[in-house]
Amino acid sequence: MIENETELSMDVTHEDRPDFLARPALPLVLLLAVVSALVTPPARAQISPGPLSKAHSSLNGATNCTACHKLGAFRTYKCLECHTEIASRISLGRGFHARVVQKSSGSQECSTCHSEHNGENFNLIRWEPSLERFDHAKTGWPLQGKHASTSCQQCHTAARMAESERAGIRMKDLNKSFLGISNACVACHQDPHQGRFGKKCEQCHSTNDWKVVGKFDHSKTRYPLTGAHVQVTCAKCHTAGADGLPRWTGLKFGRCADCHADPHQGKFAPKPCESCHTTSGWRTVSTGLVQTNFDHSKTKYPLLGEHISVHCSACHTGGDFNKPLAFNKCTDCHLDPHRGQFKGRADKGECSSCHTVDGFKPSNFGLKEHAATAYPLEGKHSAVGCEKCHIPAGVATVYKLKFASCTDCHKDEHRGQFAVAPHLNHCQDCHTVQGFRPSTFTLVMHRTTRFSLAGAHLATPCGDCHKPGITAQFKDIAQYRFEDRSCAVCHRDPHKGQFRDRMSRVSGGKQAGCEACHSVATWGDLSRFDHSTTRFPLLGSHRAVSCDACHKPPNLEVKLANADFHAAPSACEGCHADVHAGQFSESRKVIGCASCHNSAKWKPSIFDHDKRTAFPLQGEHRNVSCDGCHKNLKVINDKRVLFYKPTPKECSACHGPEIKKSRV
Repeated sequence: MIENETELSMDVTHEDRPDFLARPALPLVLLLAVVSALVTPPARAQISPGPLSKAHSSLNGATNCTACHKLGAFRTYKCLECHTEIASRISLGRGFHARVVQKSSGSQECSTCHSEHNGENFNLIRWEPSLERFDHAKTGWPLQGKHASTSCQQCHTAARMAESERAGIRMKDLNKSFLGISNACVACHQDPHQGRFGKKCEQCHSTNDWKVVGKFDHSKTRYPLTGAHVQVTCAKCHTAGADGLPRWTGLKFGRCADCHADPHQGKFAPKPCESCHTTSGWRTVSTGLVQTNFDHSKTKYPLLGEHISVHCSACHTGGDFNKPLAFNKCTDCHLDPHRGQFKGRADKGECSSCHTVDGFKPSNFGLKEHAATAYPLEGKHSAVGCEKCHIPAGVATVYKLKFASCTDCHKDEHRGQFAVAPHLNHCQDCHTVQGFRPSTFTLVMHRTTRFSLAGAHLATPCGDCHKPGITAQFKDIAQYRFEDRSCAVCHRDPHKGQFRDRMSRVSGGKQAGCEACHSVATWGDLSRFDHSTTRFPLLGSHRAVSCDACHKPPNLEVKLANADFHAAPSACEGCHADVHAGQFSESRKVIGCASCHNSAKWKPSIFDHDKRTAFPLQGEHRNVSCDGCHKNLKVINDKRVLFYKPTPKECSACHGPEIKKSRV
């Protein structure tokens, strides 16, 4: 009771409060409060849970509870008794609230979304996720096309509400209501047709673009659109009438001239336009690309090939189709792109000799026709495109060319190496039109040059000798002419100039060169080298000794390439080891190995025992081998060496003391 009282008196200040007894209505109020307390169960005491929102603020106070609530065991609400505009829509199954009720299995509890007693400034309407992003499809009318980008305020205004809807909406400011708007196009948009085509605008138009009448089927009218007419906008034909509105009916369409001007100015009357033209396009007449009624083949000049696609005005200038045209020669219409180069021919340069009406290119002048010219195409020339020889491209192309020499067309790959006699750049001496490679220059032909091939040179590929970089003049192309034809031009001197003097000797008017020792048959053939012309003629067993046995290459090499031939010793001991361990080197009378041996064979020795020693051999001593008397063996450097001195001279030293001197 105290709380209710406070709520009832909340607008009266403490200083203004009148005396209790001075308030005549107070006893009546107290009596009603007591009766209410007795009638209402204790748990359902009329205690307000909080202030109402601004929209319902006039219902604040404990005496107004039943304006919204029904008394009873269960709490119920009377929202729809006031908000009849919502109730009627729910009952008719229209709009957002009707769909919410259907989704909630028929529940009409508004408080599920719109709760009260939350304060004066509480907003009863909750948009999910926001007003701007609200899914309009939940209302039963999804926003499509250009409607999707339209703001709420552009449609939901009081001005767009139907008069029948306004009276039923309980809202002071109708501009804030989202009710009362019809989804008919004319509810928002002006009808430019003034109702002549009904109210279902969507039969012809879409929400994407008003001007694109994609749904309207013109074929159902008395004038179906065909050909280029399909692309014409409505406004081109349906122009504004006297009232300023487009004319949709009453238009003439029996003749083309009802819409189009006659460019022929009546010259083909009374023939209708469609006798030559179609709706597919004015310019496609008689092109063969579109079926037309005009047959050019019935004229003196039937159109064939590329002429079919030529527009009429290209020949019939100014639209004058009655003016006679010359057409006996191609040049009556076409310029001569060859600038009279073929006028000297028997046909006076008739274009049809090389070209057809199917196209200027490619020409039908082929190998067969070229064979009748002064230069038949053969070999690889037959696969060369015309434009490769006949240059430059375009109207300046030259067809009469020089062709006496290959170099009239081809670059000299040899840079003048064969320009002098006897070749004089006659490419055909070595090449054919079948291909630049391989060359037809043979070994037999090589014999006519200054360097006839012989021996191993016969098997050498051309490219091994004739290659780039041999001289600075021809560092990037093969060199074929050599002023210096000596071996050293192609071959490296393995002897590093040791035989320069021998090679420079002139014999028969030419230097000997490498052939002083070698032959072109094979490098190893040294039959021309005569060792007897050196300071050490080969005699005896020396003839069978290999070169490297005396002329030893350094570093134990197996080839003579780096051998120093002049460094070979001429004395025996320079090559042969001293088997006598130096026992004769101290003798002033000994003049070397040759004193006892010769080059024929090491054994037998040519040592003269009678003249060279103090013990001439006589009698049986002549038949005794050397080691029969000389038996003094010593080990020198792990080798047994026979020493010849000292050797006794007395007989008893060899034969014993009993030997008689006479037996000797």
